[in-house]
Amino acid sequence: MKLKNNLFRSTAAIIAALFALSFTGCGQSPITSESPSSTGAVSESAASSEQTAGGSVDGSFTIHFIDVGQADSALVTCDGHSMLIDGGNVDDSNLLYSVMQRETDGHLDYVVGTHAHEDHIGGLSGAFEAVTADMTLCPVTEYDSKAFRNFASHAEQKGGGITIPDVRETYTLGKAEFTIVGVNSVPDDTNNASIVLRIVYGDTSFLFTGDAEQEAENVILASGQDIQSTVLKVGHHGSSTSTSEAFLDAVNPTYAVISCGTGNSYGHPHQETLDKLQNKGVEVYRTDLLGDIYCTSDGKEASFTTGEYHDENRIEAGSAANSEDEQDNASLVIEETYVLNTSTMKFHRPDCSAVESMSQKNRIDYMGSRDELIQEGYSACGICKP
Repeated sequence: MKLKNNLFRSTAAIIAALFALSFTGCGQSPITSESPSSTGAVSESAASSEQTAGGSVDGSFTIHFIDVGQADSALVTCDGHSMLIDGGNVDDSNLLYSVMQRETDGHLDYVVGTHAHEDHIGGLSGAFEAVTADMTLCPVTEYDSKAFRNFASHAEQKGGGITIPDVRETYTLGKAEFTIVGVNSVPDDTNNASIVLRIVYGDTSFLFTGDAEQEAENVILASGQDIQSTVLKVGHHGSSTSTSEAFLDAVNPTYAVISCGTGNSYGHPHQETLDKLQNKGVEVYRTDLLGDIYCTSDGKEASFTTGEYHDENRIEAGSAANSEDEQDNASLVIEETYVLNTSTMKFHRPDCSAVESMSQKNRIDYMGSRDELIQEGYSACGICKP
């Protein structure tokens, strides 16, 4: 087993990393994105590096696309006002609770459940444990699942109850405003009933589409509303059932964000969707490759920041690296500290709540790569999602 070897080489790895940083830390400019290229390359970056559309990145408008795996969640903050759009799965409840504690003052202006499926509303109950909200928006007030009933109960207690919005209704969020451009477009289809909303902040705009598919997109297009947006939150985790050519032409985004899980069983994002984005020259940010993604606007331009180093994923949309330098970067292995449970064969972040109750006889402190652990038969904890 490689684990023992990793324990011995961890110290050497740390020393080597510090030695390397002494040469690279000075005079190196942050990686910045160029204007959208014809390749539509997936944008990857070093830790906390900024990728800008060209201009100031210090603004009072931020979207935190939370990495909830094969699910959706985003926290929008503007001038001290906040809106949470979706909350991932039930297993993401602890994560949402932590994000709300860390990034809000305990109050949200809005909670939006774009539709009733668990991978969008499941973790909102955890968020409501940490915050109150003035208004909760959702296409339905009832849905036959335990996850939805828990969400609805929390919304009633701490979120003003569920309100079903109307198309073209506009709400304020600090100096930003958002408009409902679609809701219950196909009422009997949960995905196509998704709330689709467009946020405008200065000259920048952001379109959130939930799991709306081409049927709902067609209804929105037929309505004649303005949906052009700087950033498109790609529908249905990048499924080929969403993001039609006509819809993408109307949105005409500079950037796109896809929320999906690594190695998910659905094959999201589908290559067909990636090809469309690539052909339009759209820069793509993916949570399965980057983890948490932050988008900031100063009212004129948008910029992106990522919190993890994934240089091995600097690839064209859905394809392998196409240069020798990129292929060299693909071989980089990032080592981190994990806590292993040899009984459950799960690996955890050191601060995970499950570590506290772990039997010492089953615990191994490990430094190495996530991929190596998976190869050894371990799987990631569903609570801390390392």
